[in-house]
Amino acid sequence: MTPQKLVPAPEQSTGRKPWIKKTPVEIVLEQIGKQEEKVAEMREELAHEERELAKLQQARKVLEAV
Repeated sequence: MTPQKLVPAPEQSTGRKPWIKKTPVEIVLEQIGKQEEKVAEMREELAHEERELAKLQQARKVLEAV
């Protein structure tokens, strides 16, 4: 048995975009954008958790009043 040789696929058939080198400024700006998105998502989650907490606190008030 002989191992099969791998033939590299043509660049067009992979469907990948060509690699474009980014400058350090572009990299930092991209990281800032990603961090802003992450913070926005975390704020949304926090707002949701705060609403849930408010509901539970209202339930506690009702239970303690009984």
